[in-house]
This record gives sequence, structure tokens and C-alpha cells, in this order.
Amino acid sequence: MTVEQQADTTPTAEYSPKRWATLAVTLFAVFMDMVDNTVLNVALPAVQEDLDASSAQLEWSVAGYTLAFAAAMITGSRLGDQLGRRRIYLIGLGCFVATSALAGAAVNPEMLIISRVFQGVAAALMVPQVLAMLQVDFPKSERPKAMSLYGMSLAVGGIGGPLLGGVLLEADLFDLGWRPVFFINVPVGLAALIAAAVLTRESRVETRESFDIRGTLIATVGLISLLFPLVQGRELDWPWWTFALMIACPVILWLFVRYEHRVIARGESPIINPALLHHRSSLGGLLVAILFFCGMAYQLVLTVHLQTGEGYSPLRTAVALVTFTVGVGIGSSVAPQLMPLGRRVVLLGCAVMAVGMGVITWTVDHYSGSLEWWHLAPGMIVSGIGLAMVAGTLLTIVLAQMPKSASGAASSLINTSIQVGVATGVAIVGTVYFTFLEDGHSPTDSAVVGLLTVVGLYVLAGLLAFVLPPGRVDVSDADDTDDETDHDHAAATAGPALPPEAEPKARVAP
Repeated sequence: MTVEQQADTTPTAEYSPKRWATLAVTLFAVFMDMVDNTVLNVALPAVQEDLDASSAQLEWSVAGYTLAFAAAMITGSRLGDQLGRRRIYLIGLGCFVATSALAGAAVNPEMLIISRVFQGVAAALMVPQVLAMLQVDFPKSERPKAMSLYGMSLAVGGIGGPLLGGVLLEADLFDLGWRPVFFINVPVGLAALIAAAVLTRESRVETRESFDIRGTLIATVGLISLLFPLVQGRELDWPWWTFALMIACPVILWLFVRYEHRVIARGESPIINPALLHHRSSLGGLLVAILFFCGMAYQLVLTVHLQTGEGYSPLRTAVALVTFTVGVGIGSSVAPQLMPLGRRVVLLGCAVMAVGMGVITWTVDHYSGSLEWWHLAPGMIVSGIGLAMVAGTLLTIVLAQMPKSASGAASSLINTSIQVGVATGVAIVGTVYFTFLEDGHSPTDSAVVGLLTVVGLYVLAGLLAFVLPPGRVDVSDADDTDDETDHDHAAATAGPALPPEAEPKARVAP
């Protein structure tokens, strides 16, 4: 019997009868994260006018949040494992409320960017606890449904951000313009904080581990070496060192992996256990997630184009995008039944997403100057179906072969890859779009080029999905305590098992 089995057979490890209510409350963190990832998109023209921000500063106000989130995600996960997931979740949610207030009070672009960075750090404290608590609180038979709800929260939050932003901008509450898109987090976040304090229960691992600060810094430098030149290169007229930084990115990340191996050799705890990357499911899943969520930058292109190129109001822009949720609802209703098909669902979902974005691109070009929201609806619905098919299934594939003791680390890797993908997508797609726009091309031609870039990203994500392990994914619950068998199967089929330091004994407090 493994230590994980020993933990699961103790009375304190029984699945909580309030687990679905707890999930609903904790998924609010996922929803808030995705809303704040996207809520600023629809307000970018208003922010640019109010704060006199450059296009690069606009990109940083979006990408700064996701970059900070990605850089701090794994540290947030480790803090939850060591100090208690409930405790860190509540701290993160409280900090998120405070930084939202600072972002809404920004008096210049620099203050907005800094507030967004710290808001991303706060989100990195609360969001990784959700998947870890999900893995602990739910039996295997219920996890596909719970994971599907998690994926739906990502998708609905992503599209809910522009809709919320459009409504608040149209309302112009107290003549505050764009600022209520952040101020709204204060009362809603405080209510969520109280509910989470009442419903959630504490869980942690018993083994105390050190924090890999150097590893975190190396990984952060690697990410910045890619994103900084992508965002600033156009404004700086692409000096030679911007290309040197981008070339250095994979080298720095390789050095990071080598450093993590040395950390393990010293008997210390790495920020990322390289053994996780030996699993085909996790490595393939992370790569697919990065490319797939790069494509979410389509929102940046559409929200700016609809307002500056087609003359839409913020609310009309949000209405044009909200049909995406119809597709998400359709896809989410069938995704749990398709999950056992594994990578075939991911391949199909990427293809559906590429087709949907292709339809949107054609629509923007064909109806230029007379584009209505219902013209965009077919492509948006198809795209929403594709996103729902991929989001939950990808998470399930990655976690299926992992022992529950590694769920925190694997979950943080998934979320980190998603945020890296979003930030990278903003940098790549935003650079292409704004370059064409500022070089004198028409708004429509610039939007078409930006959206074609998104289509290409989804095609590449579909091709990369072949890296995922073939065959069906086991989501049955014939014997939910048979973690030893599952772990042995993972070791035999997906690579080396996690070393002992990666498998601490779980402890759950009622």
C-alpha cells in the first residue's frame, strides 16, 4: 500500500459531502482569473484615451497579468501544498481584491501595469489550489464532470470578461469610465472570500520542503526573454538585442531544467520536478496547452477592431463576442462523454477551433464596414465548441496518469502553460496586428492578418496533439483506492515514476 493509499483510507480523507458546493465557490477563482485576463480587452481603447497609453503599454497591461501569473503559479502551488491549500486560497483571493482596487485607481499606464502584475501574482496564489483541492475532494468517477466544470469556468470566464467590461463601460458608473471593470471585483470578491472561508476544508502535504527561489528566478527570466522583445520590439524598431533575447529563451529554459536536476541531486525540492516532463501525457499536454491558448489572443484583435475599425460601442462589442458561450455550452454538454477518447478529442477540438476562427476571419473581411454581431455568431459558436472539447479533455489526459500526490505540481504546470500561452499569444498576435495597423494598412486588413495568425496557431496545436499518448483515457472508478496500480501503470506506459520526494503523504483536515 502506498502512502497515498494510507492517506485516502483514513477517516479525515473521506470525500466531503459539501464538495460540489465547495467546487462552485472555488471555481469562482478560476472564473475571476479568466475574467481579469480578458476584461481589459474591451476597455483598451478607453484606457488608451484616458491614460494616453501606447500600444506596447496596452499589451503589457494585458500580458503583464498573465506573465506574473505564470511565473508565480508553481510557487503558489507549493505554498498551498506546504502551508495549506485553503489558507493560501483565501490569502490569494484577499490580495486579488486589493490589487483589483489598485488597478481601478491607476492614474497612469505604469501604475496600471504594476497593479496588473501584482494582481497576476495574487491569482497565482489562489488558482492552483482549485485543481489540487478538486483532486483531493472528488472520487475518480466524479472527476471528469468536475474537470469539465473547471474547463467551462475557463471558457465562460474568458468570454465573460469582455461582456462584463462592455456592460460596465456602457453604464459608465459614477462617470468612472473603464475603472469599474476592476472595482467590481471588490464587493464580489469579498462575498466569495466569506463563502470560501465557510465551505472549504484544509488540505496539505505533511512533508515540509524548501522553496526553490533560484529556479523560480531562472524560469521567470526565460519567459521574460521571450515576451519582452515580442511586446517592445515593434516600438523599439527591433534592435539586434531583441532577437538575441528570443534566441536565448530556449537556452535559459534548458539551463533551468538542468538546474532543477541538480536541486534534486542535492536532496532539495525543485520548483518543477523534471520527472513530470518525462511523462508523455504531461509534456505533450503542456505543449498543446501553450499553443492552443495562444489563440485566445483573437479577443484582443476583435475587441480593438470592432471598436476602432467598425465603430462598435464596448457593449455592442461584448454582445458580438458573447455568442462564443453558446458554443462552450454545447461543447461542455458532450465533452465529459468524449473524454475517454483522449487525444482524438483534442485533435478534433483544435480542428474545430481553427475552422471557427477561419469563418470569423472570412466574416470580418467579407462584411467590412457593415459587420453585424450576428454575422460573427456562426464562427463564434463553432469556436466555443472547439474550446470546450479541448479544455477539460487536455486536463484529464495530463492528470490521468499522475498519482494524487503529484496533482498539485501537475496542476500548476497545466495552469502555468495556459498562462504562458495566453501571454505569448497576446505578444505574438498583438505584435502582428498592431504592426500592420500602425504601418498604414486598413483596420480590416490588419484584423484579417491577426486572425489568420490565430488560425495558424490552432493548426499547429492540432499537429502537436499527436505528441499526446494514443488510446483511451481511463476515467472509471472501479476501485478508487487503487492508486498504486494507477501509479505503476503510469510508470510503465508514460515514463519514469516520480521520485520519492515528489510523493509526500497527503493530509486533509475536515
